Amino acid sequence: MAIQRMDNVLIVVEDLDAVIGFFVELGMELENRGPVEGPWVERVIGVEDVRQEVAMLRIPGAPGGIELAMFSNPEVIRTEPKHAPANTLGIRRVMFAVDDIDDVVTRLRARGAELVGEIVQFEQIYRLCYVRGPEGIVVGLAEELR
Repeated sequence: MAIQRMDNVLIVVEDLDAVIGFFVELGMELENRGPVEGPWVERVIGVEDVRQEVAMLRIPGAPGGIELAMFSNPEVIRTEPKHAPANTLGIRRVMFAVDDIDDVVTRLRARGAELVGEIVQFEQIYRLCYVRGPEGIVVGLAEELR
């Protein structure tokens, strides 16, 4: 038995609308959104009395996506600085391949995102950067040079 695919990455957020807007601007599509609660979810995640709203975003025409969850109960827990640097333990970013890194960065910055460092070129292979969006979420962008 082998892994079939990476299905999604979960990000817990406080402002679901802002984060959905960020990922939609990046080029993802909102697949569905709605409340999630009850005994089944409590058993899966190991937390009691769960009430949350979940949004699923997918990459058009490709596998994989982002699951966003906004908890109304229980209260969210913060375990690290809001704008943790790249050398902080844990998941630091999600990387997306894009066609035009300059265009994507321009559109995301117009929505309030910030460039973490700068856009750099790695050999003759990629142009790369990190962008920090709502709630400190960092996405990596990679434009393959052809």
